[in-house]
Amino acid sequence: MIPIALDPETTRLAVAGNGALAVRRLQALRAAGATAALVFADAPEPELVSAAGEFLRARLPDAADLEALQVLWIAGLEQAAVLAAAARANRVLVNVEDRPEHCDFHSVAEVRRKNLILTVSTNGKAPGLARSIRRNLEDCFGPEWDARVDEVAALRAGWRAEGVPMAEASRRIEALVAENCWLPCQKTH
Repeated sequence: MIPIALDPETTRLAVAGNGALAVRRLQALRAAGATAALVFADAPEPELVSAAGEFLRARLPDAADLEALQVLWIAGLEQAAVLAAAARANRVLVNVEDRPEHCDFHSVAEVRRKNLILTVSTNGKAPGLARSIRRNLEDCFGPEWDARVDEVAALRAGWRAEGVPMAEASRRIEALVAENCWLPCQKTH
């Protein structure tokens, strides 16, 4: 697998599903900034109707819908394999919840601290293990990391303005992190 981070502002995303799994995926996408992600559901449960709001399409995606998408998550649909094949035929990247044989990618377990995103993946082989590691990371990387990222970003911007080389800026950041004991498992090099 090749880990990437998608910009929800420039990537056309959608979820196809009817129930709790689709709601959970939609909530994760919204938390990541995908506020305009479409939801296709041919028999949507009330919670999904509420969560999707104006972005609900009360049907499964057709060829024209798929042609307009770049990434599709399919959650809890019996016809997932057929929909996944149709999406791929339109060059849409597909994730089918709990069906790795139909996935082009796997969604990662994540910890979000504003601009800091920590992810864990087991390549789809052990999602429960990824969730367990994610919970541990949540404890190790608390809300204080919002301010830390902002602090380092401000320092980096100043160094860039001064013409400090990238390698030196990186060394300074590592020193700052070590001096402040920010990383729980930090090893000295």
